[in-house]
Amino acid sequence: MNGFAVTQEKIKPVMGYKKTVAIRMVLEKMNEEATEKLVNKIHEDFVNEMIDYYEYDPSVRPMAAAENVFQYCKEKGIRTALNTGFSKEIAQTILHRLQWKEKGLVDDCIASDEVKEGRPHPYMIEQLMYRAGIDDPMEVVKIGDTEADVNEGRNAGCGLVVAVTTGAYTREQLEVYKPDHILDSLDELPALIR
Repeated sequence: MNGFAVTQEKIKPVMGYKKTVAIRMVLEKMNEEATEKLVNKIHEDFVNEMIDYYEYDPSVRPMAAAENVFQYCKEKGIRTALNTGFSKEIAQTILHRLQWKEKGLVDDCIASDEVKEGRPHPYMIEQLMYRAGIDDPMEVVKIGDTEADVNEGRNAGCGLVVAVTTGAYTREQLEVYKPDHILDSLDELPALIR
């Protein structure tokens, strides 16, 4: 396979989505036939590259303030769960590398390939709520850095939907999706959820 010339500008709008869905969306934008075989091959290569990166690359480290926020939540008795558009295999690799479960900083994690459909559908949040024994989505704070994150929080009926500008989207791009709050740093989160 020769591959495709894909720019960041083509990738940014699909960040946050289940990766097979994102691959299909990018191929279609490029007027390429997004066959199941092609999507699966690209995804397989992507997974292998990501696992290698997250296992061995010395630059892999937590996002600024993430562990501080997790620690704050732990001290306040707030459960912390992660959800991701990555596959379970990649998510587990990241969690293992950062030792977040071993440190007691993260209570649960779910990946988009563990539910019927990933973001913006509410299934990952609903499954995490079920596993935590939470019945009321108004008790859930959804935090993310993409359009798919904001829409997932809205579709799940979360009590608070927060966007952060630390990812692919700028403040102006996130404003369009009307999150309850937009933060420029995770450091701002504890004051908001107090």
